[in-house]
Amino acid sequence: MHPTLAADLDRLPELLQSVRDFAARELSGLGERPVATAAKAPDAGPLPVAGVGAQGALERFAERWEPGFSGSAGPRYLGFVTGGATPAALTGDWLTGAYDQNGSSGGGSTADALERETLDWLRELFGLGEAHRGAFVSGATMSNTVGLAVAREWLGERRGVSVSREGVAALGPVHVLSGSPHSSVTKALSFLGVGRDRLRPVPLLGGAREAVDVERLAEALEALDGEPAVVVANAGTVNTVDFDDLRAIAALKERYDFWLHVDAAFGAFAALSPAHAPLVDGLDAADSICVDLHKWLNVPYDAAVQFTRRQDLQVRVFHNESPYLGVPTGTPAFLHLTPENSRRLRALATWFSLTAYGREGHAEIVERCVALARRLGEGISAVPGLRLSAPVHLNVVCFTLADDPTPERLAALAGAVAGSGEAFLTPTVLHGTPALRAAFSNWRTTEADTDRVRDALARAVRGLSAAGDA
Repeated sequence: MHPTLAADLDRLPELLQSVRDFAARELSGLGERPVATAAKAPDAGPLPVAGVGAQGALERFAERWEPGFSGSAGPRYLGFVTGGATPAALTGDWLTGAYDQNGSSGGGSTADALERETLDWLRELFGLGEAHRGAFVSGATMSNTVGLAVAREWLGERRGVSVSREGVAALGPVHVLSGSPHSSVTKALSFLGVGRDRLRPVPLLGGAREAVDVERLAEALEALDGEPAVVVANAGTVNTVDFDDLRAIAALKERYDFWLHVDAAFGAFAALSPAHAPLVDGLDAADSICVDLHKWLNVPYDAAVQFTRRQDLQVRVFHNESPYLGVPTGTPAFLHLTPENSRRLRALATWFSLTAYGREGHAEIVERCVALARRLGEGISAVPGLRLSAPVHLNVVCFTLADDPTPERLAALAGAVAGSGEAFLTPTVLHGTPALRAAFSNWRTTEADTDRVRDALARAVRGLSAAGDA
């Protein structure tokens, strides 16, 4: 054994304590850490030859790289839809690395059984029935990809071909319909060989809404003259967290032949709040579902789940055919369910957080985030120079400049807020108008944090106006 490696092994408990103390110091100051940083990255160094040991590596990281890391796990990082890591989730994640289980199959470990128990809990959390079966994946993009891969195989079944055997060319043209799909959907269609251009936009309800017009969706399905299709419904759009009417869309299956995939990456968590659970009424009727966990469940990156009613088709797509891996049974190993063979035990952090805080604890996070989004929405409405782009439906505040909302001026506004270190927001375009969005999904965020974001925006708007006057 290399002497440095042997020395690290001999003093492993001390090393872990050193890392624990370092991480604890960083986490204790997370609330005041600059949310975003413009620090210049250090120049790339040469590959170490002999190495400096784990303690030396920690010291070099602290000196060279730590100062440039953002506070993205903290309470005022409102870009994208970014959660944090609850204490229990962090505990589970650290143990995931310590145990280093191969989560692909159940050979010689109960790790796969723990994942199945966790999936059962998540199914119950989101109001799904036992017909749905799932697996952990890396994020919403992979979850959507897996769901649409199963949909692709279903289309082949309807047309008498096996796409997994014959290839996507045997399938012929594919019809994919959606109102306000996330960009990961078109990415998945490209990856799967279906093609980005096969996505046909369906008109929305109008006004500031991002929900699909179900009557227009029915017309689009009618125009296919009996051809099977894939409908991607949205349970929580990225700009305004609008919800398609899932129950009404599912009812169209009585007349039309289509696979219903629901992108509920963070909208599925509305099920935890009695006041907002009606938004996901009908989710259980979906053929496949995407849910992202490193968003509103607040487990560390990367973690998401996918569910489907047709796990038989899922196995047909992802079955790894090799004698040493075995044949899929009634309870197939996870390596037969997703693109990954090698995979870490992502379920452990989720199991820890659900065990520690239960349904009630996670419901409190959801309801608090919704209340804070509304608080920021009210605060923005009172800031001269800003206006809401849409009502605050759930946990995202979409807003823009009251006058001359050009991409350049919105970028300058976002840059000024990020430069202050107080908050981080991401840009978007809503119905043709550039805007910014603030997404609340971090368990640490408080009313005080929300007011700091509002005040940072007010200062940035005043600075933008002063620069314009100059």
